Order: sequence, then structure tokens, then C-alpha cells
Amino acid sequence: MSFSHFYVRIPEKNRLFCGAIYTQPMQSINANGYPIHFGTSGYEALNQLITHQKYSSVFILTDSHSNDYCLPKLLPKLAVDIPIEIIEFESGENAKNIDTCVEVWKILTELGADRKSLLVNLGGGVVTDLGGFVASTFKRGIDFVNIPTTLLAMVDASVGGKNGVDLGALKNQIGVINTPALLVIDTSYLETLPQNEMRSGLAEMLKHGLVYDKAYWEKFLDLKAIDFADFDALIYDSIVIKNDIVSQDPTENGIRKALNFGHTLGHAIESYFLESDGKETLLHGEAIAAGMVLEAFISWKKGLLTEPEFTQVKDTIFAVFNPILFEENDYAPIFALLIHDKKNEYGKVQFALLDGIGKIKINQTVENELIEAAFKNYKS
Repeated sequence: MSFSHFYVRIPEKNRLFCGAIYTQPMQSINANGYPIHFGTSGYEALNQLITHQKYSSVFILTDSHSNDYCLPKLLPKLAVDIPIEIIEFESGENAKNIDTCVEVWKILTELGADRKSLLVNLGGGVVTDLGGFVASTFKRGIDFVNIPTTLLAMVDASVGGKNGVDLGALKNQIGVINTPALLVIDTSYLETLPQNEMRSGLAEMLKHGLVYDKAYWEKFLDLKAIDFADFDALIYDSIVIKNDIVSQDPTENGIRKALNFGHTLGHAIESYFLESDGKETLLHGEAIAAGMVLEAFISWKKGLLTEPEFTQVKDTIFAVFNPILFEENDYAPIFALLIHDKKNEYGKVQFALLDGIGKIKINQTVENELIEAAFKNYKS
């Protein structure tokens, strides 16, 4: 096996880490058009896929951090005789744009990639989102495999076939829905992930319980009681929930919109903090956690959630995430960003709100006065 390394130069962001954590055998999942394999069986399936499909070449897409910390773990597991090329770009949300895609497309072209090439996306949500989009559009589509290396990518970004990039500070405005040939979940990449990155992924796990499975949500009510030696099982259950929802509605015309709970306001907050001078860039899960508290408040005020249920949601999330500091002059620009949310229809902002814990009500409109009240409650 031989491989070469090619680097896409874009501005560097904060360093992330990935490595190894807990490993327990887990049963593979038949997703919507592709299999999800776990641990060792995932690499066995990847090697079988490469052999069976007779790919002409393999390209591994990484960012600067998964290249340093995860690629050395992956390469020895690839038992293939065809050329392997490494394409790397700088880490961070700022890289998730069409300019990076253009550079990756150019490298693929220069290296002779063809319709029988395979792109393996090794990294967090930025890598799997961008890599899936690159593969889906290069020569009108080549096969790709996702190997997520962050908790958020494992339980959310890599599952379900959403691929795309940001348009400026606007999240995921350009993209396609297209599933990978294979998804490999190896939780051993999580060992050296920083605590803030682990918390970021935990936000999506909390969301899965809130919108779909009350019993799963209740497992997180007392975080001190969780045996993190068995955290693989919680990751597995989260993937099952997301896959179950996506399998019912692959193109997001109905129930899949439930997964947007916390994201309507969360994405606007994330975009605002990303583009604003003097604001510290938020991790995706940090913004979504705030969005869930705000949208849970709206659910309560709309009579969909009881006050004790709202208090439980708020207290549980604040036990994990520090509150974000909002100023009065932040509200207007955040509200302005809502109009760009992908769920909007006919110029109206559409929310997915809790209809009790474990259930959701989609396509809900919300007045600005109620949104502002939610921010004031959040600050209190």
C-alpha cells in the first residue's frame, strides 16, 4: 500500500483532538441505503467494499487535526493494494465553504480521480459534510465513506445523508442529500477529544431524547449517575434514534424536521457569533444547547410543554453547558438571520417545538415577541 499527501491551504482555527476511548462490540445497523458498522467490523467491511467494488483509487479527506491524530490509526487497517492519496485542509468551521471544495476538486482532478474512485472522509462534522458534498458532485458523483472522529459527527453529522457547506456565515446553505456507501463508527477516536467537543456532541444526544424517546432523555437527567465506561451504548442508541427518524423521511418533508429542534435559533446564534467581531466562536453543540433552551421556553408558552417539563429541560442542559452571554443588541441581528433557515416556507420561519418530552410538533410559526421573551428567560 502506497500513499501520497496533498494539502489545501486555508486559515487555521482552534485545534481539536481525536484518539481512542471505549470499545464494545455493537450490532451493525441497516440504514436507509447503506450499512453502519462499528469498531473492527467497520474496517473489515471497508476493505471488503474496496475489493468488491474494484475502485481505481482511494482518497482520504482529513482536516489538519484528524490527519495528525486519526489518520495514523486508520492507515494500518486498510488492507488494499491500490494507491491511496491523502487530501488535508485546515480544521474549523471557516473551512466549510465552496472555496475549500474547489481546491479539493482540483486536487482530485490533478491526481486523476475518476468515477471509480472512492473518497473516505475521516474527521468531524466539517469533514463529513464537506467530503460528502465533494464526492456527490465530483464527476456527477463518486462513492464516499464516512469515518467520523468526533462525538457530534458520530451521532449526528455523518448519519442521514446530509452533505453541504456554509454560505458565508449561513450554515449549510449549499448541499445535497446523498448517502455514503458505508459508515464506520469507531469510538476509539474519542479518547483525546477535548471536553468541550464531547459536550458539543452530547447536545445532539440530548436532542434525540427530547424529540423522540423520553426514556432515552431520562438517562441524562443525572449525569453523575452515568457510567461512562458504557458510553458506547448511549452513542449507539443515539444513532439508532437518528437513523429511525431519517429512514421514515429521508428528504425532510415530515418527521425528519423533528431533528431541527433547537436548530432554528441555534443556527442563527452560531452564525451570528461566527461573523461578529468581539464574539467568541461557538461550537455547534454549544449554540444548539442554547437553541434548545430557548425553543423549549417557546414550547411551554405555546402550551405544548408543561412548566415542570421546561424547567427540567433547562436545568439538565445548564448542568452541561454554561449559559451564553447575550446582550440586548444581539437580538435584532439574530432575528434577522432566522429568515435564512432552511426549513422556512413562503417567507415564514418554521420551528420544530416540543409537544411534551419525547414528542415534537413541526412547522410552527413563532412571533418575534415570544422569541425575545425566550432570550430574556434564558438570561435569567
